[in-house]
Amino acid sequence: MKFRHAMVCSSNQNRSMEAHFLLKKQGFDVCSYGTGAHVKLPGPSLREPNVYEFGTPYKQMFDDLRRKDPELYKRNGILPMLKRNSGVKLAPQRWQDNAADGIFDIVFTFEEKVFDMVIEDLHNRDQVLMKTVLVINLEVKDNHEEAAVGARLALELCEQVHVMLCFGCSVMFDISITARYD
Repeated sequence: MKFRHAMVCSSNQNRSMEAHFLLKKQGFDVCSYGTGAHVKLPGPSLREPNVYEFGTPYKQMFDDLRRKDPELYKRNGILPMLKRNSGVKLAPQRWQDNAADGIFDIVFTFEEKVFDMVIEDLHNRDQVLMKTVLVINLEVKDNHEEAAVGARLALELCEQVHVMLCFGCSVMFDISITARYD
C-alpha cells in the first residue's frame, strides 16, 4: 500500500521543504505546503523580511535575493536553501489552496500553530470521502540545522508508520481469510 504524505510549515521554504526533499529522495509520495498568508524569508533585519506571494517561483526569489545582497543571503543559508527548493518543485504552495492536489494519508506539521491551522482547514473542508488522515506535529525550530533534524525524524516516523500500517493490513487480511475458512 502506497501512502501520500504532506509536509507543512509556515512558508513552504525551510522545514517542509527539507522534509519534502529527503522523503522524495527516499522514494516517498510527498508534497509540501505552507499555511501563512505570504511567504516570508529573512531580510537584512527582523523588521525587514523579504515577502513573496505563494506561487512565486523559488528561482525568482533566488535571483531577487542574489541581486539584493548575495553575501548576506549566502552566509545565512537562504540562497542554498532556495536552490535546493527549486530542485524539488517550482514554487511554494499554500496548504489552504491544495484541495485539488488530492487526499493525503499522513500530514506532518513542524510547528504547533501550523498544526492548528491544518486541523482547522481539514475540519472546514467538504467531507466527501470520509477518509482518515493522520496529522503529526513535530515541534521544529525554523533554522537550517533543526530543519535537517526534523526531516530525518519525519522520515523515520514515516518508515515506522508504513511498517505498522502494512503489518496491520496483513493482520486484517489474515484474520479475514481465517474467518472466511473457519
